[in-house]
Amino acid sequence: MTEDRLNTTGYNQQEDEDIELKLRPAHFGEYIGQEKIKENMKVFVQAALGRGETLDHVLLYGQPGLGKTTLSGIIASAMNARLRVTAGPAIERPGDMAAILNDLNEGDFLFIDEIHRLNRNIEEILYPAMEDFVLDIVIGKGPGARSIRLDLPRFTLVGATTRIGLLTAPLRDRFGVVHHLEPYRVAELATIVTRSAKVLDVGMTPEGAEEIARRARGTPRIANRLLKRVRDFAQVRYDGIITQEVAKSSLDMLEIDPMGLDSVDKKILLAIIEKFGGGPVGLDTLSASIDEEAGTLEDVAEPYLLQLGLIQRTPRGRVVTRLGYSHLGLTPPALAFAADEQLTLPLS
Repeated sequence: MTEDRLNTTGYNQQEDEDIELKLRPAHFGEYIGQEKIKENMKVFVQAALGRGETLDHVLLYGQPGLGKTTLSGIIASAMNARLRVTAGPAIERPGDMAAILNDLNEGDFLFIDEIHRLNRNIEEILYPAMEDFVLDIVIGKGPGARSIRLDLPRFTLVGATTRIGLLTAPLRDRFGVVHHLEPYRVAELATIVTRSAKVLDVGMTPEGAEEIARRARGTPRIANRLLKRVRDFAQVRYDGIITQEVAKSSLDMLEIDPMGLDSVDKKILLAIIEKFGGGPVGLDTLSASIDEEAGTLEDVAEPYLLQLGLIQRTPRGRVVTRLGYSHLGLTPPALAFAADEQLTLPLS
């Protein structure tokens, strides 16, 4: 039995990956949202093609799942270029990066995901490669060591990161195009879900698409993931059509509430309220109290809770806001916001 056949659990990884590829838009016309970035990139691509040059190096940053990898593929396709894909953590030694750069052809795109996680020694190899399209190699050790400079074909580096603040200034300054991908609006996500449903050959009403979009945390990747799970419920428990009621009941079963909060988000809010009196509480203490990794809380859960205004960061730690209490149907302690209210009182 081949590896891509169903295993004993019934899960086919190859089929799931094929579905993901089908859901990804292939050109600017299919890419929904990020309108300013799209229009700017169209201009930059057209100008580069008109001059017969390679595109400047591009840095894309924003929260996970907003389409940085997809947009990179679209840009490379618009430039009629080959796209090579790797990730920062996968490049462990300077020799690995040298080999990748040396294997590029003229006009190629090199996409490095999570570029902020590159080792500093590896990062330094990129400086002359990005600026002068040369590769400096040191042969030997000690007094007998010598440096050899190899010419590289002109290429475009596309870096993607969820934490641009962790990029060093020398690397960040070498990108000619820098774009911040914003969270998506509900209407945009509904359009994405509708397109994905057609690709998956799933019947869905506009109201069903909007219900999924509303709970997708402003992220296309999450919207498509929820669509596939709601599709399962629609197939097994309903007539196969995703209506608003089907989407609502399915997402409720998955513990995704109307604001897109999942069980981990609610666990965070309840832990701060019930164990720490609403806060403030430090990240490591909160992480230990709910048995979740601090990195998961900081990178995945916390940004969305901050966007919604359900928690706040203070110098002493995280605190739950009035809106956070209200969302859980709880009443904040009488003195919880007394200091804030005193600050807003008019002077007598």
